[in-house]
Amino acid sequence: MSTADASPESKAPSAVALARKLTFHDVQVEGRRVLVRVDFNVPVAGGEVTDANRIEAALPTIRDLVGRGARIVLMSHRGRPGGSVDERFTMAPVARRLGELLGQDVGLAPDSVGPEVRGLVNALEPGDVLLLENLRYHAGETTNARGFAAELAELADVYVSDAFGVAHRAHASVVGVAGLVPEAAAGALLEREVETLSRALLDPQKPFVMILGGAKVSDKVDLIGNVLPIVDRIVIGGAMANAFLAAQGRPIGRSLAPADAIEEAGRLLVEAKAAGVEMVLPDDLVVAPAIDQPADAHVVRDVADDEMALDIGPASQARFAAVVADARTVIWNGPMGVFETDAFAAGTAAVAAAVAGLGPAAFTVIGGGDTAAAAAMFSIVDQVSHVSTGGGASLDLLSGAVLPGVDALTDRDPHGVEDR
Repeated sequence: MSTADASPESKAPSAVALARKLTFHDVQVEGRRVLVRVDFNVPVAGGEVTDANRIEAALPTIRDLVGRGARIVLMSHRGRPGGSVDERFTMAPVARRLGELLGQDVGLAPDSVGPEVRGLVNALEPGDVLLLENLRYHAGETTNARGFAAELAELADVYVSDAFGVAHRAHASVVGVAGLVPEAAAGALLEREVETLSRALLDPQKPFVMILGGAKVSDKVDLIGNVLPIVDRIVIGGAMANAFLAAQGRPIGRSLAPADAIEEAGRLLVEAKAAGVEMVLPDDLVVAPAIDQPADAHVVRDVADDEMALDIGPASQARFAAVVADARTVIWNGPMGVFETDAFAAGTAAVAAAVAGLGPAAFTVIGGGDTAAAAAMFSIVDQVSHVSTGGGASLDLLSGAVLPGVDALTDRDPHGVEDR
């Protein structure tokens, strides 16, 4: 997308697309089989769910459907079982936890497709909830195999997409089934995620600051290009800062920065300058010979040949916090370092504190994935405007893509032009 095109709608096409789609409120569900794609890819230890945030995020849609007398069939993946049954990734602990949260029994199907599953689905009474076994036990899920999507569609009178975390994936349960049912509608979580994330692109209050981290420059190129016409400052930390520092001629030692990433970073620095956007890079870094040698961590400006940058240093922490201090719109996607290790966590903690410290006067959005995990680790989830449930999906949306999981839904009229 050209950075010269600064029209707000062009920056958030997923929001524009969603406005033309059916939502689950538009659909009659009483007594009907409603197949809901949720994102229950949650951690499990000792047979128990250890973080139920993604399950809780889907509760508004599920409870609404229960209250309206739908016969509810939930489907999700968990982990990466590789297209075959792997009991480490069973949905059984999820069904138990969901039942506790709903206050009613949640059945678990022995598979996600097949005659036995169809029998269980057809036997559901209004208000009943059934969870299918892990979708990724079938290779056809991730390859969007039409046959697998068709078997899922046989379980549905209505399809509801409420799994924002996979809305950027062209998988069978996300896009394939949507084209094979009479009505495919957005759930409450998908609506809220798309509309909330898009708000920062459609109507950002100034100053607008974007904070980017993580490992790869390539993952953020489209995002930076999409926001250059509307953002005031871009703060860059994490491993991706290595490429930008190298592009400025700074020594980065053994830090990860492929040649193509350095070239891309140099181009982005030029484009940002031309757009009048301040690019804020680390002044100092926390380095060590390797990630597994935290005892050797120390602060430098220039990285020695036998060391690697693993966090931003204290001067950079203070500078980043100062850059954020007057912001009224903030999007943060990507940690500042290897925050899971104490020796390399201070940078991410400092940025988290700075964002949380803005309070309700600012609109603050945290991308999913590692950034959401950091927000939980540093206890700021309740102090920001929104924490996304989807890492890759939030990145794609903010990059100006129409998410496949939105595009696949049914238009509100045959021509897809009727406004809400």
